[in-house]
Amino acid sequence: MGFADFLTDAGVSMLETWVTTRSYISGYGPSQADVASFKALPGPPKVEKYPHAWRWYKHLASYQSEFSSLPGDPSKAYTTYGPEKTEETLNPKDAPKAIDADEEEDDDLFGSDDESEDEDAKKKREENLAAYKKKKEGKTKPAAKSIVTMDVKPWDDETDMKELEQNLRAIEIDGLTWGASKLVPLAFGIKKLQVNLVVEDEKVSIDDLQQQIESDEDHVQSTDVAAMQKL
Repeated sequence: MGFADFLTDAGVSMLETWVTTRSYISGYGPSQADVASFKALPGPPKVEKYPHAWRWYKHLASYQSEFSSLPGDPSKAYTTYGPEKTEETLNPKDAPKAIDADEEEDDDLFGSDDESEDEDAKKKREENLAAYKKKKEGKTKPAAKSIVTMDVKPWDDETDMKELEQNLRAIEIDGLTWGASKLVPLAFGIKKLQVNLVVEDEKVSIDDLQQQIESDEDHVQSTDVAAMQKL
């Protein structure tokens, strides 16, 4: 289905929902999908009504000088991106009752709880179901991770950005993986370092990491989280 007309509240609401859990329209970095969507808006969405869409719009605005070089097909309309379908319930009380996927799967695996089954069969079924649930609970869940885009700002245009990045990448924390980086112009010849990183949420505190980066006082003025998305 794709996005609706961004000149309508319905269209901007779809964008708000889409970027609530995403930093970009498609993938893990800015692309022509973001450019097309950005240009379709008459201006930044109202922050009080569409805070996530406003955040996405402001973040994309920092890439305007790079729009033509971003990956993707610039000929595609913004309406080709976004949700594949929209399902709405006019009245919440009319919505069908949700069925827990695990309960449905468990019942299917061990037969229906039919009142006509004899006591032995029912007992056997309950034992099998209990054993299955215990086995599922014993499985280790994969660690929750987030991908973060961080801006690291130097003091001035004379700051050695190579040394800054070397000091940053020398930081080693269990659960932290450094990714790609680039220099982004700010003003008056000053450039900030924009770096991507992946963190395990339970092992790495973003606040503590920022403090550790900012402890390089000879090079770093400040840090900001430009974008963050759960993997």
